[in-house]
Amino acid sequence: MTDREQGYFALVLHAHLPYVRHPEYDAFLEEDWFFEALTETYIPIVENFDRLIEEGIDFRVTISLTPTLISMMADPLLQFRYLRHLNKLIDLAGREIERTRWTPEFHELALMYYWKFTRARQIFLERYNSQLIPAFKHYQDIGKIEIITCAATHGFLPLILNRDAARAQIEIAAAHYESHLGRRPRGIWLPECGYAPGVDEILKDAGIRYFFTDSHGILFGSPRPRNGIFAPVYCPSAVAAFGRDLESSKQVWSAREGYPGDYEYREFYRDVGFDLEYDYIRPYLHADGNRINLGIKYHRITGPGNSKEAYRPTLAREQSAVHAGNFMFNREKQVEHLRGMLGIKPIIVSPYDAELFGHWWYEGPDWIDFLLRKLHFDQDTIRPITPSEYLQEHPKLQVLTPSMSSWGHKGYSEVWLEGSNDWIYPHLHMMADRMVELAGRAPDATGLALRALNQAARELLLAQSSDWAFIMKTGTMVEYAHKRTKEHINRFNRLYDDITKGKINEQWLGEIEHRDNIFPDIDYRVYSRKLL
Repeated sequence: MTDREQGYFALVLHAHLPYVRHPEYDAFLEEDWFFEALTETYIPIVENFDRLIEEGIDFRVTISLTPTLISMMADPLLQFRYLRHLNKLIDLAGREIERTRWTPEFHELALMYYWKFTRARQIFLERYNSQLIPAFKHYQDIGKIEIITCAATHGFLPLILNRDAARAQIEIAAAHYESHLGRRPRGIWLPECGYAPGVDEILKDAGIRYFFTDSHGILFGSPRPRNGIFAPVYCPSAVAAFGRDLESSKQVWSAREGYPGDYEYREFYRDVGFDLEYDYIRPYLHADGNRINLGIKYHRITGPGNSKEAYRPTLAREQSAVHAGNFMFNREKQVEHLRGMLGIKPIIVSPYDAELFGHWWYEGPDWIDFLLRKLHFDQDTIRPITPSEYLQEHPKLQVLTPSMSSWGHKGYSEVWLEGSNDWIYPHLHMMADRMVELAGRAPDATGLALRALNQAARELLLAQSSDWAFIMKTGTMVEYAHKRTKEHINRFNRLYDDITKGKINEQWLGEIEHRDNIFPDIDYRVYSRKLL
């Protein structure tokens, strides 16, 4: 803190993937979502944090690690398959070094990819023994980051009408967080920033102190906020709400005006999986033989047309430094203006999907690294801060009731409740009611009945994931979203019938316990009790 300090900045990364694990297959296409995220987003972020700490650079980042993502990171099967995936990429990159030896601009890139893939394997396997969660826990323990939780399976809370089922999403997540990170979570990323009045009461019962909402959740609150979104507010429950800053979000997110669209950056939509001859890449595709992105991309954005030039990593990295400096400068001017207008030290809350950095925007991890360094060395106007630190320093806040809101298109529930996906909700509502009924009817189950009740809870949670409705709306991988939703509905309904009739098929139960194995310590009784 200095005399020149004018305000605060909170960088928030929402790290999430739906739970995708298919032990019934030797390899499964949608598991690649997780493998790509590890290689392009999470391992680079871990490497950056390690380097910053080694160099004595102070920084603050808030990051949500959702229970589904933590579960996949901790799963031995997925760890094994990720290393297999990496080894195939390393092999392909090695072949590319040979193939491109007479084209210098691509040969340099092939060498880069070979180094990056082998480096990712070294960090994942040798430095962290295939376990990334302890790395994030260490950063939190030494005060550099704050890890927050999310609902158990990213269920969109405003559309979970059964309050006990909504409560279970939060309590299961908090217990899961504690089992992996050693303490209860202080904050939460509400799935899709989906808030409705009353959700904060559930958070309070779970011991959660704060959450994030989109800007209109606070701006349309009652009464109106005195400081807009530039200071958090307390809900009547005394749980704090932090509002998303639109200006800083637009600078990064906007397809037209945001940094990731710069012509020097890597083009996401050109990949050797589609550019090279089929027989050459066939060994690196899945069993069905369909072309897919393989993660080796040789072109930069270049311009709006289809003509793309070779990617230039050095220039792209330089541009990410320029953009980090521009972002910092704009935040300095923003807080100086707000300090003079509001008479308080404002907090700028800038939340983003973590996979924007690295996966979609290849240079994103470099941008974060440069930004954190510049905030440390090049200015003293704004102080990076976590929400918990802010609340400790500023315990007195305005009290208001936020408005129902989300950060989805149009700001409410339309993305997750419209013509393409509305068919799922009668099933989800009935399943939630039936799960509460089962838990209340059998408060002390043991043996096979206990296993079946716990598995019924898992199937309900997995069906409630907001990712399936989102995929149906956006039109990508719709068949898979339909399949997953229907599978969990059907499994739950069979479990419900078997439990009520007292005729549980142990062999079948064992099979679905093996497939849908999330939350091994789940206790179905969470659906039948009030949390203390």
